[in-house]
Amino acid sequence: MKHTLLILLTIMMVNPLQAQDTPSKDSADTLQSVTIKAYEQNRQLKEVSGAINYIGKAQLERFNNTSLLPALNTTPGVHMEERSPGSFRLNVRGSTLRSPFGVRNIKVYWNGIPFTDPGGNTYLNMLSYYNVNSLEVIKGPAGSLYGAGTGGALLINSQPETWTQGVDASYLYGSYNLHNLNAQVRLGSEERRNVFAFSHQSSNGYRVHTNMDRKVATWETQMKVNDKQQIQASVLYSDFWYQTPGGLTKAEFANNPRASRPNAEALNATIYTKNFLTGITHTYRFNDRITNTTTLYGAFSIINNPTFRNYEKRTEPHLGGRTVFNWNTAIQATQLNITWGGEIQRGFFNTKTFQNKQGYPDSLQTDDDLGSITSTVFAQAAIRFPGDWNIDAGTSLNRLAVNITRLFPARAHVKKIYHNGLAPRIAVSKKIIPQLLLYASVAKGFSPPTTQEILPSTSVISTSLNAEEGVNYEAGVKSSWLQQRLYVEVNAFYYRLQNAIVLRRDASNADYFINAGSTKQRGLESQASYQLLPNRKGFITAARLWISHTWSRFRYDEFKQGTTDLSGKQLPSVAPHIVTGGLDLATRPGLYTNLTWYYSDPIPLDDANTVIASSYQLFGGRIGWRARFTKKIGADIFAGADNLFNVRYSLGNDINAAAGRYFNPAAGTNYFGGVTLKYALGQ
Repeated sequence: MKHTLLILLTIMMVNPLQAQDTPSKDSADTLQSVTIKAYEQNRQLKEVSGAINYIGKAQLERFNNTSLLPALNTTPGVHMEERSPGSFRLNVRGSTLRSPFGVRNIKVYWNGIPFTDPGGNTYLNMLSYYNVNSLEVIKGPAGSLYGAGTGGALLINSQPETWTQGVDASYLYGSYNLHNLNAQVRLGSEERRNVFAFSHQSSNGYRVHTNMDRKVATWETQMKVNDKQQIQASVLYSDFWYQTPGGLTKAEFANNPRASRPNAEALNATIYTKNFLTGITHTYRFNDRITNTTTLYGAFSIINNPTFRNYEKRTEPHLGGRTVFNWNTAIQATQLNITWGGEIQRGFFNTKTFQNKQGYPDSLQTDDDLGSITSTVFAQAAIRFPGDWNIDAGTSLNRLAVNITRLFPARAHVKKIYHNGLAPRIAVSKKIIPQLLLYASVAKGFSPPTTQEILPSTSVISTSLNAEEGVNYEAGVKSSWLQQRLYVEVNAFYYRLQNAIVLRRDASNADYFINAGSTKQRGLESQASYQLLPNRKGFITAARLWISHTWSRFRYDEFKQGTTDLSGKQLPSVAPHIVTGGLDLATRPGLYTNLTWYYSDPIPLDDANTVIASSYQLFGGRIGWRARFTKKIGADIFAGADNLFNVRYSLGNDINAAAGRYFNPAAGTNYFGGVTLKYALGQ
């Protein structure tokens, strides 16, 4: 492992001082020059005083155009898992401790619309790959502007960077009968946009009982009313189901990784979801100094889930809004930006559990109404002093009220309020020289339990759960050298978390949650990107070598489970070291290749660290040809492979699993090929 890392670093840095000419303007440059919207900064990535990962269209298109997972996993401090096709978990600095499935403890926005529901859950899998044009991952507590949460925030944008009318059609076929079809129509002008899209993805999966099918339809519009007003609206409907094969024991994993857990097929363990989301955003510019952006949304989710222990039916309508004011002014050479506003969401959920009789609901076991109201008010000031000094200071006040009414078997009512969740953040940065930015920040996180943690699959109401809180200390450096051909970013953090909420499973493998005392989380995240060519005049027009590294030392500080003292044990689900690297090449005729290598250290799977998932290395690539046949018609024809080493590994481990069912094996070597056709209108 260490020798491989040294070789990659040596290749990256060889002869960098020979670069002289102007940098090439391809996808590698955009990583540092792209404008970041996180914290309402609207500054280039290399100038933002915070740990933020940016993933643009060029990074997303390095893989098979079916999932966000591989692109997210190339960035430091972020690890996305897939227990079965379509079943995602997102880990930002260890946040999967709370996620048996799905995304929790990370606030997600799609086109500015709150995508995380008022219960704290995020159904990220209702989005197709084609509903995303770029992502910004804020690592660490982001509650000063985005509400309660200690894991971070994810900002997703579906709009293209430049507007063109046209029609796109894509089709991909891959191993295990993978099909992915997408069609998009863009009509209108720069000031009046309309985008209609439909995507359909299906697969039989690598393992037994891992079929999936997802259909997503969207309409997005953006209209400039006048010089002061702009309106943007998004409508999304998703119909998605995927089978859940269940975790395997170590012996089952070694014997036949393609097997499902016994009874998975007989019980039809599957998740069926239908989701509808609509939101409208109004931006108003009062004058050159003050603007307001207000978003209102409504959503409705229907989930049916026959599991190994019961059959769950959930209906989850919710609505909410967010408003943000920005005021800019200048006092001599000092620039001041003040941001303030609020967000409120309300959910009207109902959960019924039945006995699972061969995949069908049988006798009713519980019937619960869950009402939740989450609210936050926030304020932030960003000051730019002469001499390239910057100070950003903000805070929010958060409140979550949960009402649970048990309608069956015996009527009961429970109310729990989590309030006074103050989440301040202050960051200071200084440009030592034009190419080098140093920054430091302190942020506090506040995260109450989600409704699915208060009412987990055991159906036992857990109002004894307390909100987790923590303070994160961070420092970093961002630099660009050699006429911006070499970009390097390094940040270190120390996060002390109190009342950490962690997952447990009972003898029937049902999930429940407890507060696990305090944790100490230390980490170092780094990434570097180097343009190998000084210009684009030859056959090879772009060549980029990149690498990222995540070091995590996450430990329980004070934690006892019964009479067992787990203090000092490594937090499960977090690998001490993760390294990714790659090479991107593009040629003048349109031929290109993207190569990616990934390494993960062994991962502990239980609190006592008695079960360890082995380390593994993955290698994959994509080759293709991007061509423009006429002024209006273009194409991208591509093929590729993943896991070329045919490594046996688990991409979505079940933490603290009952009966030793920790492992959800990922596919071995698999292949894909596809084509995208583009037709420009109005040219």
